[in-house]
Amino acid sequence: MKTNNKIALVTGGSRGLGKDMAFSLAKKGIGVILTYNSKKEEALAVADEIEQAGQKAAALQLDTADVKSFDAFFRQVKTVLQDTFETDRFDFLINNAGIGVHASFAETTEEQFDLLLNVHFKGVFFLTQKALPLIADGGRIINLSTGLARFSNPGYAAYASMKGAIETLTKYQAKELGSRGIAVNIVAPGAIETDFGGGVVRDNPDINKYIAATTALGRVGRPDDIGSVVAFLCTDEAKWINAQRIEVSGGVNL
Repeated sequence: MKTNNKIALVTGGSRGLGKDMAFSLAKKGIGVILTYNSKKEEALAVADEIEQAGQKAAALQLDTADVKSFDAFFRQVKTVLQDTFETDRFDFLINNAGIGVHASFAETTEEQFDLLLNVHFKGVFFLTQKALPLIADGGRIINLSTGLARFSNPGYAAYASMKGAIETLTKYQAKELGSRGIAVNIVAPGAIETDFGGGVVRDNPDINKYIAATTALGRVGRPDDIGSVVAFLCTDEAKWINAQRIEVSGGVNL
């Protein structure tokens, strides 16, 4: 496996989309620090597989909803950068960690709302802010949104609203960080076959068939449909893409 001395921090990298992002980045020669909330063994297995393929990797625990933990987390990141990668900066921040809550607007509880807010907006806002001193000039930030911010499916009012906020934040980040040469973009996945939201897209044949029928390319997404795009945005070939929302959905609900 080639190396190019660049390093990516991927939140939620133990499974699903984040796991594929980590592998896709490593294939591009990029070192990976991935985070996990509770799936320690899975995260360590991902890091080990990347290292077995010849790329440097590390896994750190992080609850992206717990803003007060971020200072301690980045102290750990500094240590890993020095000990594993022999540097004091990383290049790419991928804000991938997330959870799914399915509830109608009328039945969404304050607890559900606050959890989604903390994970998908407040946590991303302040984690990125705290990361700025460690992100190299000329680096990249990639935020994750959803197709549900463009079209509406009942049951995702709170979740999609947080992602709409992230889409607006991305433009402000791009504007304000441009002086450092840092580009900031949104990747908005469509429906993907993972365990997200209880694995509903992957495991429910009726839902899978329905989504495939509303998608121009005739199938639901796979994790590698997303990871490869994230990895591309961390290459020099994508250097002039900035403040863009890139939906990777196969053309759903056109």
